[in-house]
Amino acid sequence: MAKFLVLYKADTTAADQMAQGSPEEQAAGMQAWMDWAAKAGDAIVDLGSPLSPASADADASVGGFSILQAESADALQGVLEGHPHTAMGGTIVVHEFLTMPGM
Repeated sequence: MAKFLVLYKADTTAADQMAQGSPEEQAAGMQAWMDWAAKAGDAIVDLGSPLSPASADADASVGGFSILQAESADALQGVLEGHPHTAMGGTIVVHEFLTMPGM
């Protein structure tokens, strides 16, 4: 089983998105994530967290992450289908964890 770092990118920072939403919009957004998480099931290693840039050279468009697992990068695409982040106009970037020799 391969592991993947999934980065959630958007034009608006995660902090701004959370601050701009009404309580109802925030609740609906969280419900969409929970619905997706239930569908993704065991593919989720770590649901992740919103992120905020912590250094001057940080990519401010990266607003969150998850760690997922699947048999392959192609199989992971099925897990990501209907993801709420893309439904809200964001993009998803995926990096595969590599096995380190000798570990």
